[in-house]
Amino acid sequence: MNDKPSVLRETDDQARKQARILLRSGRFASLAVLDPETGFPSVSRVLTGTDIDGVPVILVSGLSAHTKALSKDPRASILFGEPGKGDPLAHPRLSVQCRAERVDRENRLHGRIRSRFLARHPKAKLYADFADFCFFRLIPLTASLNGGFGKAYVLPGNDLMILSAANEMLAEQADVIVRELLAHYPRIITTIVSSLRGSVGKNWRICGLDMAGIDLIRGDEALRWEFDPSFGELHDAHTYISKIAYSIP
Repeated sequence: MNDKPSVLRETDDQARKQARILLRSGRFASLAVLDPETGFPSVSRVLTGTDIDGVPVILVSGLSAHTKALSKDPRASILFGEPGKGDPLAHPRLSVQCRAERVDRENRLHGRIRSRFLARHPKAKLYADFADFCFFRLIPLTASLNGGFGKAYVLPGNDLMILSAANEMLAEQADVIVRELLAHYPRIITTIVSSLRGSVGKNWRICGLDMAGIDLIRGDEALRWEFDPSFGELHDAHTYISKIAYSIP
């Protein structure tokens, strides 16, 4: 009989929120694929964004080894989280096992994925439309969260996704909503950044909206504000804007 205690904690709402923020606030991550020639794992660094349903998105060149690997075997893992000062193992990170789905230009999702990705990574406009570049959606299957020493959790893939019937509607109205939100609440970016960082700074901007939160960037910095709870429905842009204003202290 094995009486050893499990190193895993029971997954709670706080762990789920931390995992989602790690994924959605990341600008880059480490991507692991299976080399089709040798079968060995191969790891590379990729820029990341998210689709409207929370699925991680990458933009890659067809000439890269990881693109060739994903075309042969869609199984992949992606690691989010950056070390800070001190012991790098004391900082939270999230490892997600995924199934990669290629999104070519003919795909109906391509336009919105491209728009959302370039809003987060403006410099990628220089090469995003090259013929050999394409997007992949990395569908989460399961995830392992290490929130620091003694804080290990396992999450199903759905815990990282935004499962809302309003996703498509919001994707179509996102640009209008951002303009109206800033017109009605011009200090909303300052309020969010101050709540998350304790200080404000200049030049932050909204680079993404979804039914679970708001993404902001400034240069190489990214922040994620998670609604608590996530919005379940969206009747129109004004409804969404009112909910945002109500959710932010």
